[in-house]
Amino acid sequence: MPELDPDALHRLVQRATGHLPTSVVALRGGVSGRRYLRVVTPAGTAVAMFAPSGAWEATAGGAAQPRWPFLEVHALLRERGVRVPALLAEDCERGLLLLEDLGDRTLAAFLEREPALRAEVYALAVRDLARAQRALAALPRGSVVDACALDATLLRWELDHFRAWALDARGRRLDDDGRAEFDAISDRLARRIAAWPRGFVHRDYQGHNLMVVEAPGRGLEIAWLDFQDALLGPRVYDLATLLNDSAQDLDRPFVEARLDDYAAAASLDRRARGALGREFDVVTVHRKLKDAGRFVFIDRVRGDPGYLRYVEPALARARDALARLGDDEDMRALARLIAVA
Repeated sequence: MPELDPDALHRLVQRATGHLPTSVVALRGGVSGRRYLRVVTPAGTAVAMFAPSGAWEATAGGAAQPRWPFLEVHALLRERGVRVPALLAEDCERGLLLLEDLGDRTLAAFLEREPALRAEVYALAVRDLARAQRALAALPRGSVVDACALDATLLRWELDHFRAWALDARGRRLDDDGRAEFDAISDRLARRIAAWPRGFVHRDYQGHNLMVVEAPGRGLEIAWLDFQDALLGPRVYDLATLLNDSAQDLDRPFVEARLDDYAAAASLDRRARGALGREFDVVTVHRKLKDAGRFVFIDRVRGDPGYLRYVEPALARARDALARLGDDEDMRALARLIAVA
């Protein structure tokens, strides 16, 4: 994997700001191959993003230089009024972008310091999501977002990922009959979700990928990060991701209140609000099972045990949703099957 070229970074910073960096400090990243660095110059700070070869798939898009999906989605979001970090400079050939520094106040970090504002900030995030979904309802022809969807194949693969890592890899393998039943339910669940109308999905719309920023004269705003994997999927997917964040302890009345906030922002009537809640629970089952498997995978394959503490919270969210869907035969059977997890 290529290493960061400090000289290339310095040239990029000088081109964007007119100054060479006085210091470069590594920032904590996520589970991807990307690295983030805070660059300090006499003109202020910026965030450098380094994507080694293979961290993102470059797309030519008819341009002379390859451009990343991040850049295409970034331009789309800015055009449609979603707050994202400004792009200061780019050097895709060397895997570098220079972005506006929005500080360290992710939604999760903000709430550690301001827990009394939890309802206000989460309400802001769900209203921002509803507004963005309206703005992104029609995508440009050939958009990279159209290139991938949460279709039945991908949704089924994610359930297989849960079985392989949250069950099999932890010594909780289903017997042959249980495996056959799990596979059949997984097929039906994946097809069910895939059949719903699709729109723009961030795919990881949660506390560590949302920034809380001060907008002069407007108060707090939400800014989006880590959106390069955007694709098409059901309207509730990002809601289920946000309100079932395994790192946050959000009780059911709080979640219901935020679903009400979203429904109001999306102009849903009472019947549509009821349908929204059921879709939310179905996607919660899928997403949190996938998360539980992913957290084990990150430990076993990537050697990072830091996410293991979220396995049980993820399973708990899935079980709670399954209990609310107890009138559905498949959901009752799935609850029984995952009881071994």
